[in-house]
Amino acid sequence: MAQEQQERVKSDEQEDLTQKTIDTLEIDLNNELTEEHEEEVPDVDYSQLSKEQLVNILENELASINAEGSKPAALKKAESVAREIRPVLDSIKQKEKETALAAFVAENGGEEGFEYKYDAETQKIDALSREIRGLKNSYYQGQEKEKEKNFNVKTALLQRLRTLLEDEGSKETDASGLKSSWEEFKKIQEEWKLAGNIASPHNGTLWATYNALIDRYFSNRNIYFELKELDRRRNAELKAELCEKVEELGKSLETRPMTREILNEANHIFEDYKHLGPAPKEDQEKLWQRFKEALDVLYNAQRGQFAEQKKSMQENYEQKLKIYEAITPFTTYNSGSIKEWNAKTKEIMAFQDQWVALKGIMPREEGKDLSKKFWAALKTFFNNKGEFFRQLESKREQNLELKNQLCAEAEAILETGEDNPSTTQKIIELQKRWKGIGQVPEKFKDTIYERFKKACDAYFDQKRAKNKEVEEEFESNLKKKVDLIERIEAAANNKDESTLNLLSAFKGEWSSIGFVPKKDMQAIQKRYIAAINTYVSAIGQLSSKEKEQAVLESEVELVRDGDSSRNLYRKESDIRRKITQLENDIALWQNNIEFFAKSKTSDRLKAEFERKINSALSQLNDLKHQLSIIQEAI
Repeated sequence: MAQEQQERVKSDEQEDLTQKTIDTLEIDLNNELTEEHEEEVPDVDYSQLSKEQLVNILENELASINAEGSKPAALKKAESVAREIRPVLDSIKQKEKETALAAFVAENGGEEGFEYKYDAETQKIDALSREIRGLKNSYYQGQEKEKEKNFNVKTALLQRLRTLLEDEGSKETDASGLKSSWEEFKKIQEEWKLAGNIASPHNGTLWATYNALIDRYFSNRNIYFELKELDRRRNAELKAELCEKVEELGKSLETRPMTREILNEANHIFEDYKHLGPAPKEDQEKLWQRFKEALDVLYNAQRGQFAEQKKSMQENYEQKLKIYEAITPFTTYNSGSIKEWNAKTKEIMAFQDQWVALKGIMPREEGKDLSKKFWAALKTFFNNKGEFFRQLESKREQNLELKNQLCAEAEAILETGEDNPSTTQKIIELQKRWKGIGQVPEKFKDTIYERFKKACDAYFDQKRAKNKEVEEEFESNLKKKVDLIERIEAAANNKDESTLNLLSAFKGEWSSIGFVPKKDMQAIQKRYIAAINTYVSAIGQLSSKEKEQAVLESEVELVRDGDSSRNLYRKESDIRRKITQLENDIALWQNNIEFFAKSKTSDRLKAEFERKINSALSQLNDLKHQLSIIQEAI
């Protein structure tokens, strides 16, 4: 009995070792499948595609998911495509919205009330992306829930197995009880087999516990050893059948290539092999080696296929690398000629056609990086080209805006009806600014010029019509002023009739007469002032100071009546200069008085300086009064 127990322990240890090897192989198989899947990701630059093409791609991915029953590979590929399309769509949406906003602001003058609804294709891309993400999330959430459920099921089965072992060890059991226990044990085995996968961190622990409990169960059931041997022989037969199935898959490679479906089928068979119990000790290792060799045939075929594929991918990568290196100088190209930009575009499009014509994939990481750099270089060139044309068009749009402003300014001047020298100068300045502005968009070239020319021509036509009437009036005023001056000169010769009242009457009459022609303005003013001076000098009852005051007031009145103020400004400057000089002299004299007050002869000197100061103060007051009169006029 002891020898039999030792043989069973050795057999159990061998089974445990075999089980660990199986678990390791399972991980390798999963890694192989993952690697194969990752190599098949397509090389596409979605930023170069239209929205219609993006919709077709997402619809095809969704159809693929539904056709394959939401297999992980299809879901992962579809979600990856949707994720790469997302930033492209965001960029499209942002540009469309900015364009719509710019148009809205241009039309309405502000952003208030702006609302934007994306077109049907944009909404379709959004909806398809969300549906794909939803299907993937639902699938993996279901997988996680299923794994959690399976974990709970297997944990409960382990507890049932422990209870079964404890019941057998704690009390004696008759034949019916042993049979019932055996049936319960087989039921637990079957339920364990039917339970699906669980989260990987717990998988090894559960399997180790399960195998340990099974070993304990068989070790404790010496009376049913024959049943165990019978079950092992049956397991051996089933394992042999599974070996044959994998071997048939290997033989089928003679007439067909290695595919993912073949590996998936082998994986399912491997799952069945794992869940079968141990075979007889003498067959256990042989069966496992046979099964492993059959799997190796498939793995070797896959690795060989990968080697050929990698060689092809490397060749494809090297050819595309040469194309990328050829277009790299295009990224820094610059020119101010439309013709040269168009010629350069034809060259780079030829390289793009070569790139697209090279079918097949490249090494994943290197290929992905090269593809990004190629499309980025292509995009940089077209961005630079677009920027050139945008700046060209923008400059013309700016010129159009500037010329519209000049038209508006000319039209505003015309609407005022004014045609004085200031407005005329403004029109001339507008014409000069117009010549300094460059070209406008071709479709506005003639209309904007006609608008500006029309406003300027209308202004000068209006000015010429008014000037004719004004000139006639000015000539009449000139005759009236000449007649008045002659009467003032005649009155000045008769000193007995010269009075301030008559002077005021002359001034009033002069003020009532309007403007004269510009060419005669200065001469008539000089003659009028000379006549007034002569007349004031003839008034005998006035002092020289009063006469000077009267003449100054006459000049001020000229300025108030709208005549030239140039002489008056000159007088103001002279008066200010005299005031400053007098103030400096007074300050100096006052300072000297204090100095001389300390000497023996200070009284005489002090009196002299006080006389000078009093005289200067009197002059200063007169000058300040004259200055105030001039400032009121100015």
